[in-house]
Amino acid sequence: MAWATALRDWSLANPQGFRLIYGDPVPGYQTPEGGPAPEAAKRACLGLTGLAAAAWPYAKTTQGGDHAWEDFAPELVDTIRRDNPALPPAGLALALRLWGRMHGLVALEVYGHLGPQTLRPDELYHAEIRDLIRSLGLPAAPGDSKLST
Repeated sequence: MAWATALRDWSLANPQGFRLIYGDPVPGYQTPEGGPAPEAAKRACLGLTGLAAAAWPYAKTTQGGDHAWEDFAPELVDTIRRDNPALPPAGLALALRLWGRMHGLVALEVYGHLGPQTLRPDELYHAEIRDLIRSLGLPAAPGDSKLST
């Protein structure tokens, strides 16, 4: 929940930055080798994969799937297997799905698509993240009543 909230807060405070990172690529632009963008993208990817790996012992019974390493880009597989050797292909698929669910409503909000639809995009987003967390089968932290609502 903390990661998702921080992502949304940053994105709404920095919509230009969000669009730069997660929007359409600039036609013809090639990321310079050794620049900061690939390293930042890698850190974000590894962070989400770390979340998936930490949740995997609980999530594997409900979040499995018929995934193989060949389903993913070889460079991504090499990175993930080096940093999370016990994570199976279904765990990497889970990491990508976490990314989609955490970013989806944020992107709609940043690009102005939620405004006409809801007066409380924050409630909608937090409900989505609570559902995401519940779907992982994680044990609730003591006193964490927010996940049950």
